[in-house]
Amino acid sequence: MMITTKGRNALKIMVDLARHEGEGYVSLADVADRQRESLKYLESSASQLSAAGLVTSARGKSGGYKLSRPAEQYTVAEILLSGEGSLAPVQCIENGCENAGTCQTLPLFKELDEVIMNFLNSKTLKDLLK
Repeated sequence: MMITTKGRNALKIMVDLARHEGEGYVSLADVADRQRESLKYLESSASQLSAAGLVTSARGKSGGYKLSRPAEQYTVAEILLSGEGSLAPVQCIENGCENAGTCQTLPLFKELDEVIMNFLNSKTLKDLLK
């Protein structure tokens, strides 16, 4: 499993918004400047976060993005999943496989997937602010 730019950017946006929680809507341009990331790349991730209901957005001069709930109520897993779609270490866990019934390695990868998800679900956005 490799976390792509989409997943990393989703996490960066969320951490930045959490750091500025209480300031109202935060401009994505400001997030891009602080995170030293391309605004274009962050726009794609922000739209995925919005579609997943993790952030709310507002247009206009004082618009931008903000968290839709307190930072401690987000898990790192749900944030990464909004950008990645899947964090499975091998494709056959998500899509199945014709050899699943006889595959000698599938149990190992299922266990690895469980360990990864348990770890990522045990970490909250608030934990990343420490």
